[in-house]
Amino acid sequence: MKITEADVVVTNPGRNFVTLRLTTEDGLTGLGDATLNGRELAVVAYLSEHVVPLLIGRDAGRIEDTWQYLYRGAYWRRGPVTMAAIAAVDTALWDIKAKAAGMPLYQLLGGASRTGALAYGHASGRDIPELLDSIRAHLEQGFRAIRVQTGIPGLGTVYGVASSAGDDGRYDYEPARRTALPTVETWDTRAYLRHVPTVFEAVRAEFGPELPLLHDGHHRMTPIQAAKLGKSLEPYDLFWLEDATPGEDQTALRLIRQHTTTPLAIGEVFNSVHDYTVLLQERLIDYVRSAVTHAGGITALRKVLDLAGVYGIKSGMHGPTDISPVGMAAALHLDLAIHNFGIQEYMPHSLATLEVFRTSYGFKDGLLHPSDSPGLGVELDLDAAARFPYEAAYLPVSRLTDGTVHDW
Repeated sequence: MKITEADVVVTNPGRNFVTLRLTTEDGLTGLGDATLNGRELAVVAYLSEHVVPLLIGRDAGRIEDTWQYLYRGAYWRRGPVTMAAIAAVDTALWDIKAKAAGMPLYQLLGGASRTGALAYGHASGRDIPELLDSIRAHLEQGFRAIRVQTGIPGLGTVYGVASSAGDDGRYDYEPARRTALPTVETWDTRAYLRHVPTVFEAVRAEFGPELPLLHDGHHRMTPIQAAKLGKSLEPYDLFWLEDATPGEDQTALRLIRQHTTTPLAIGEVFNSVHDYTVLLQERLIDYVRSAVTHAGGITALRKVLDLAGVYGIKSGMHGPTDISPVGMAAALHLDLAIHNFGIQEYMPHSLATLEVFRTSYGFKDGLLHPSDSPGLGVELDLDAAARFPYEAAYLPVSRLTDGTVHDW
């Protein structure tokens, strides 16, 4: 079953998505998500110029061999652009294989280990009353676990906090804004460290001790600042503190771990098992946060999660709205199959996005299920995609109050 066509589709139904669509000589199609938020066209070029020419005529069934061929065949390995491109190929090949078998992908990964994947929603507010309203709204939607983010007194717009409504109403996501240059936000870590414990005190007082609560530090803290925050949040029993410090320095997690028992999650900017080696072997984290889209696909991330399971570390796959429905479906099939599942990030896509990507996965009573449709269970409407052309968009840049560019 040879690959006869490979098309790279770029569309912007509210935000940019990059999709690889492979077609075999038997007429089967497979989809892979290659979206890299704010750097989409870099992956488009990598796929179109360097990967697609290598795929035509290859056996679509040789998934592992194709992964190794693309990874080892280039002198320059790893990195988000390369690994997003390989992930798209890998996911599309799994989609084809599962369709050829006439079964949902999770069955080929070993079958279901659970009835559904516990998902957490993103609640946020510019102040505490607005945040509490957002939590109530998410609970009414069926979420049983909530990520909590708020504005900081004295600061303006804060990354991770919904500040405006999209076409479909309130849209709790980190938007890549359509601007010629990245917008600039002001940040004050000391003000943040003072404010966040008061936020969780108010949330626990309102919603009680049982609701799983998560928080994202967005890589803003030094290790000692992160340790201080983790310790100050211990009375509020967080499900996890995410991305407390920049992920490049794995040894920074040692210091944080020495000072707090708050569970730690990291990895959404990681793209290889080599980013995790120290963290897993020394049990410095509790949850792996990589996305199928950015970590080399199902083949590669499954290996990372199997290694994590050896050390009792669970999954918490990245799932914001800059992961397309194709990438979300791939994560859900993996969620269902692995034994060390923890939780799945879930942000519902816009109605325009769902016009382009026809999905079959579902959300009910706090759980996600990828559906029993053959393959991933997502189809791409090329006509709808063509109605939403690419628009340049960037995530914001953070500066400290003294004007220094801040490390995320």
